[in-house]
Amino acid sequence: MNLFENILQLKGYPFAEAKKELAALQAMGTDEFLNWQQQRAWLQVRFHYEHNPLYKKLVGNNLPDKWEDLPIVTKKDLQQPLNSIITKRVNLKNCHTGNTSGSTGIPFFYAKDRMTHAMTWAVIADRYSWYGLTFSSRQARFYGIPKEFFANRKELLKDKTLNRERFSVFDLSDKAMEQFIHRFRNGKFDYVYGYTSALVMFARHLVSKGTTLKEICPSVKICISTSETATPEDHNILEKGFGVPHIREYGLSETCITAFDAPDGNWRLTEETLFTETLNGKILSTSLYNTTLPMIRYETGDIGIIEHERVGIYRSLQHLHGRTNDMIILPSGKTAAGLTFYYISRSVLETSGILKEFIIRQTGLNEFTFDIVSDRDLTTEEKELVKQKISLYLEPGLDIILNRVQHIERPASGKLKHFYSELNRH
Repeated sequence: MNLFENILQLKGYPFAEAKKELAALQAMGTDEFLNWQQQRAWLQVRFHYEHNPLYKKLVGNNLPDKWEDLPIVTKKDLQQPLNSIITKRVNLKNCHTGNTSGSTGIPFFYAKDRMTHAMTWAVIADRYSWYGLTFSSRQARFYGIPKEFFANRKELLKDKTLNRERFSVFDLSDKAMEQFIHRFRNGKFDYVYGYTSALVMFARHLVSKGTTLKEICPSVKICISTSETATPEDHNILEKGFGVPHIREYGLSETCITAFDAPDGNWRLTEETLFTETLNGKILSTSLYNTTLPMIRYETGDIGIIEHERVGIYRSLQHLHGRTNDMIILPSGKTAAGLTFYYISRSVLETSGILKEFIIRQTGLNEFTFDIVSDRDLTTEEKELVKQKISLYLEPGLDIILNRVQHIERPASGKLKHFYSELNRH
């Protein structure tokens, strides 16, 4: 095992066991696997119905016989203190915990038992192996990073153990792009990974200069986009600008990778750790391992179409209408990814925990409006904290309007994104 896999083992996550479990599932015939998957899903249902008070309350007094009659679990169901919704007798100290607002503007805390978290990493290792990558492969990471001291150092340590070098999406100006090119020219990277919108901006910059990333950095093998939906146009510009295959990764921090492009061209669903279904187009995800939280028929917030014809044990995701974000344009001329606000909102969430749902709208070059659904008004200190975080992550001197609302209107698609720019809509 490499450095990162050894660290997982030392921290109590049974990565070696998870890899064996994954291999055993992949060795099954289709019928045998489908039988296992169905039994495993119902095992999760019965376990949580018996041991998890939240799930018992959601289901009611009688456990249905039909899968379709089970309740949908939503993010709002889980927006409660973790200690009050985890399975009985579970100690959070023995779990992997995190929080997320994704790009949907609905923040919450989540937990996974150690085997579930190890299975997530085993799936990632397996999918990356399709392209000759390991956790030791050098990654150019187009992502944000927390700017608070301890969170920042934690991420940098993780970067070191996973052999990653960060390319910040907080500044995507032409000047920053030229610096990116310099770093690629003088470094050796195996693959590029990051937010779709940021990668597309960099690819467009390369195209405008009449070059490709492959020409600048010949060691690059593939580009993996994540966190935001890649349109066919995005796909074309990424392959044109980078000169390498573009791979789509779709998943959720609170569950697992949901789909990953396979070499055969199929956007392969992760059948080994998740049972994925659609209801009126909405993607629902059931964790086949998590004993800590009842992630059963969990509403992901995305809309898609599943191809039910299988290749071996796998179905494919045929279409995803999911997470996209506009770009932030600042008075200084700097451009930043809309997902920058994920880091701001996450930081505020960790401090106060009051956010239930929110969107951010850029209503002027120097003006940002936060529409916030919360149990109470923000205190003066919390309002000041939001403004401080925006100055830290973007730039000082911006006008911030904090607008508490009862609910947030959703677009016709039902899909709410995190950040909207209204600059070009007036």
